[in-house]
Amino acid sequence: MKKWKCTVCGYIHTGEEPPDECPVCKAPKNKFVEIDVNGEVVASDANTPKPSSDNSASHGNQRTSLDKFTNFILHHHVHPVLVHTPNGLIPVIVLFMFLGISLQLQSIEQAAFYNLIFLILIMPGVMLTGYIEWKKRYNGAKTAIFLAKISCSLIVFTTILILTCWRFFDPNVLSSTSPTKWIYFLVALIMFGATGIAGLLGGKLVFNSRDK
Repeated sequence: MKKWKCTVCGYIHTGEEPPDECPVCKAPKNKFVEIDVNGEVVASDANTPKPSSDNSASHGNQRTSLDKFTNFILHHHVHPVLVHTPNGLIPVIVLFMFLGISLQLQSIEQAAFYNLIFLILIMPGVMLTGYIEWKKRYNGAKTAIFLAKISCSLIVFTTILILTCWRFFDPNVLSSTSPTKWIYFLVALIMFGATGIAGLLGGKLVFNSRDK
């Protein structure tokens, strides 16, 4: 039986023909290439990459520096390393907010606020490296799974900004007398949910694309 590799996510399909749609990233049939037993692409006209029409040398050094930067990020898996920080902190932040509301423990509520500030500092790096992973490793594919993951990342970053600014301008937002404390907490739950969905989709891309 032939083997076909999705050029977007790396999923391996066994059969005489590639599937109509990748079961992992939903890439169409034409994104599959045939590979041999060693995982090498079988030479064919359809699989042969077309030469680039850009032969200008004026931006050569700039492209080389950019390539080194992106290759470093991909080779050392910088995005998965960075993304574990918000994935780990956000559940703790939501828990601290709940305890702050329920028990009126100001120190725990303040800890949640300080962690939100830290997330604002690290999220640009998370999103930049995620964008590079998407463009370079997954060829910038605009399939449902990637669009959903990007949307979740934007929701997470936006809700972090809202929660941090809201708490900064209203330090008592989680106090027992605050009329908006549960609305504030609802925004935190949206942040938590979007984080979980983004992590689930990322895990699907990483683990479901492996050849069983």
